[in-house]
This record gives sequence, C-alpha cells and structure tokens, in this order.
Amino acid sequence: MTSVAETGKSELTTEEQAHLSDRAKGERRLGWRLAGPAFIVMLLVTLYPIGYAVYLSLFNYRLTDPAGKKLVWLQNYVTALSDPLFWQAFWTTFIIVVVTLVFELVLGMIIAMVMHKVVWPRRTLRTVVLIPYAIVTVVSAFSWLYAAQIDTGFFNHWLHTFTFGAWDEQFNWFSTQSRSLTIICLSEIWKTTPFMSLLLLAGLAQVDSAQEEAAKVDGATWWQRFSKVILPNMKAALMVALLFRTLDAVRIYDNPQVMTGGANKTMSLSMLVGTETVSRVEIGMGSALAVILFVIVLIIAFIFVKLFKVDLTTSGRS
Repeated sequence: MTSVAETGKSELTTEEQAHLSDRAKGERRLGWRLAGPAFIVMLLVTLYPIGYAVYLSLFNYRLTDPAGKKLVWLQNYVTALSDPLFWQAFWTTFIIVVVTLVFELVLGMIIAMVMHKVVWPRRTLRTVVLIPYAIVTVVSAFSWLYAAQIDTGFFNHWLHTFTFGAWDEQFNWFSTQSRSLTIICLSEIWKTTPFMSLLLLAGLAQVDSAQEEAAKVDGATWWQRFSKVILPNMKAALMVALLFRTLDAVRIYDNPQVMTGGANKTMSLSMLVGTETVSRVEIGMGSALAVILFVIVLIIAFIFVKLFKVDLTTSGRS
C-alpha cells in the first residue's frame, strides 16, 4: 500500500512538473513573440528567391531570347546531372572542402587552445590572429596569386632559400590541377582558419576546468584529457564550426575564380552556376544548378545535425 508520504511526494512532483511545463510554454511563447517578426521577414526574404529559382529551373530560358522561353520541367536537372563538367566541378569542390576543413580544424584547434591558455596579451593575440579573416576574399586571392607567380611572386624565392637551392625558382604553381588546387587550398586555409579558431575558442570556454583538473589528478594523459573531457564538452561548438565552414567551403567561388578562372579542372560548383547564369545567360540551366547546390547544402546540414546529435537549445546550460 502506498504511504501518505509517498503520495504527497508524488503529488508534489506532479505539481512541480506542471509548473515547469507552464513556465516552459510561457518562455516559448515569449521567444516566438520576440523572434517571430524577424523570422517572418527572413522567410519572406529567402523563400521568394528560392521559389523563383526553382520556378525558373523548369524552363529553357535564355536571357537574350525571352520570347523563346519554354517549359521543359525537369530536363535541366537531367542535363546538369548527366554533364561530365558538373561532376568535375562537384569533385573539385569536394576535394577543396575536405582538404581545407581538415587543416582548418587541426590548426584552428591548436590556435584556439593557445589563445585559451595565454593570459597576456590575450586581446592583442586574438586581434592579430583574426587579421587574415578580416581581409576581403578577393584581395586575399589576388595577393596569393601574385605571391605564387614565377616572375612577381616570392614563394619560389623563399622556398629556394630555405631549402638551400633544392626548390626550383621557376616552379609553376598553376601548371597542373594538383598544383593549382594546392595553392587554392592554401589560400583558403590561411584566410578562414582564424574563423574556425574563434568558434572553437568559444567552445573551449564552456569546458569545466574542474573536470580537467580531476582527470589530471587521476593520472590521465594530455591526450586522454583532450579526447575524453575537452572534446565531449565542446561538441556543440565543434558542430557549429564544422557546419559553418563546410557550407561556406561548398560555395567557394572567389579563390579559384581569381587564381585560375576554372583552368586545369579547378572550376567549383559556384563557378559553374556563375558561368551558366552570367556568362552564358542560360537562366534556366543556371537556376537548376543553383537549386542542386542548395539541395547539397541542405543535405550536408542535415548530416551534420544527425551526426553530432547536439541540442543547441540546451547546450552550454549548467
């Protein structure tokens, strides 16, 4: 038989749950009231262009021949997905994304841990680290282009000096696909690693120092503390950093456009969209490629969210 004390405890628990439920509903309503107007504006601003792009992708529509606009339904998608140029651009983009993301994650984590541990001059160090990210991407791309040139650049001269003459000063960074992608990835890594480190630094700030000290007292090695304590506690920051950088890298345009213009099989998906839409004024095909790129971005975001299984609404709370 249930005792009176147990019954009272059960009733109290039910009342507390009801109170918490009402409070949560109130907070949710308040949140919608505060963020609702901005959310509606964002939907209107983003949904119309996306919907109009989907609409245009169903037509064979060339801007120089508006009278010849013809409904072809999904034919533009079939043509795009069966075109070797699309898959070449896809794999080029894939290589750039994977290479840059791996290096940016490792370097960004190292820089973030250094900034997290350094006490003085912390603000100056963070400002200096962020300088490359503050530079306009086109300016950065032109700088790397000139630095890698045989006649105007200094890369070959420096490498020739540091390797005691082993490096050829006439080395052409843009003669093959692999060399061109190397310099594109290097410029991208240099430009965006500070952004990655800043996001990871925010994640390191959420790690409980008491847990680190407890693990250290228990005899855990540096790697054990890093893999078992630090990484699990900054899971949300890791997901945000990787997601943001992946989505940004998938849409890469400036660096390959400035450095190679798509030569040596270095055309990215965004460059292909720009070529079809702007250069060839094929609005229908360009819209179809843009929709495909948008779907790829959505798939990547879905995979990251499911892979990390992070609830961003509760992460960071005590």
